[in-house]
Amino acid sequence: MLSRTLGLIFWMAVAGVAGYWLSPTSGPLPGAFAVCLFTVLKDLWKGQKIAKWLRHSNAQDPPNLDGIWGDLIDRMRRILNEQGRQTKNEQQRLQDFLMAIQASPNGVVLLDPEGRIEWCNQTAAQHLGMDAKRDLMQHVVHLVRDPVFKKYFSSDDHEAEVVIDGRSSSLQKTFKLSVQLHSYGESRQLLLTRDITAIAHADAMRRDFVANVSHEIRTPLTVLSGFIETLQSLKLDAEEQKRYLELMSVQADRMQDLVNDLLILSQLEGSALPSNNEPVTLESLMVGIESEARGLSAAQLNLGEESQVLNFEVSQGIQLLGASKELYSAISNLVNNAIRYTPSGGLISAIWTTLADQRIQFSVIDTGPGIAPEHLPRLTERFYRVDRSRSRESGGTGLGLAIVKHVMQRHGGELKIESELGKGSRFTLIFPASRVVIKACRAEP
Repeated sequence: MLSRTLGLIFWMAVAGVAGYWLSPTSGPLPGAFAVCLFTVLKDLWKGQKIAKWLRHSNAQDPPNLDGIWGDLIDRMRRILNEQGRQTKNEQQRLQDFLMAIQASPNGVVLLDPEGRIEWCNQTAAQHLGMDAKRDLMQHVVHLVRDPVFKKYFSSDDHEAEVVIDGRSSSLQKTFKLSVQLHSYGESRQLLLTRDITAIAHADAMRRDFVANVSHEIRTPLTVLSGFIETLQSLKLDAEEQKRYLELMSVQADRMQDLVNDLLILSQLEGSALPSNNEPVTLESLMVGIESEARGLSAAQLNLGEESQVLNFEVSQGIQLLGASKELYSAISNLVNNAIRYTPSGGLISAIWTTLADQRIQFSVIDTGPGIAPEHLPRLTERFYRVDRSRSRESGGTGLGLAIVKHVMQRHGGELKIESELGKGSRFTLIFPASRVVIKACRAEP
């Protein structure tokens, strides 16, 4: 700046001397004025070039000027470059932030002070049945028509969340949403949505479980209480007392079976997975199961009825790696269920088969009444029964298939159920090859 001022004074002096020499009567003022006017016009021209450069915001192509204007352009270019870098970084951060929200399993909706949608992620759009682009600046209450949500949105208390039905394209598939509003910024609101279908289903299952256990225990307890009251209030002969005591024993055994199955389920859910170091031989495993099955079949046989036909086929030289008690429980549950639900004279086959990929499967095939297709997906639910009255007559607890499912999950296997009304059912356990050990059988001498 100092050099520019000194230069201006120097050229004004030179112009003044030249003006005085050319026209002594006018003096040095016209020359000095001419220099000032030229300097001003030159600065205006340079300022115009800088203004044009700034209007186009092209920091990489500044005008080529010298002196103080060149210094000014250089500083402005550095400032513009720094602002460009900061803007780019902020844009990238914003993009990363939006991508993170898009990847969130929870829905996020940004609302303006009027309650209109400024932005939402795809999760929220799916939860609420909206279009993330088409429905921008639409009032959220016009799109989410649930009466519970409308009442919640219009109230001043948003401390707690509310549960509404989600919007689904399928009438058969419904889900529950938890929604909550949070205030932010200047009168803006943040709407968060969360799919709680699994939580609601688990809670419903818990309530059903408690209700079912209470019901299953209350029924035999009521019967036992009635028999005890009868024995206490009436004088019965020895034969009648014996019959009542036998009926009481049946109800006590029923409660004992229920408690045992509940304990088994609790142990399965709370214990470590079975190791691969405990070999269980199929022949030894099936000896006890077959004996138990034949005893149960004989106990169910009424006078004059044709006995059931039981067929057991076991592959020799095969071991399963797992927990023997769990495997026994799962296999015996399938066999005993088939015996309970197959009428007299029916055929029940329990067959072990080695598959081509070294997996092994156990199938229980019966000629019972079969199961309707709509019941098949729910058979492994606790206490789920196709026919409640018939299940209680057969002595089942409603927990057998739930135990089978848990055992197979813990052993990395799967349970398959096939059935046709009037033709019977087929229950199959498939164990992975990693839990199968096949030993060569020695030939008889």
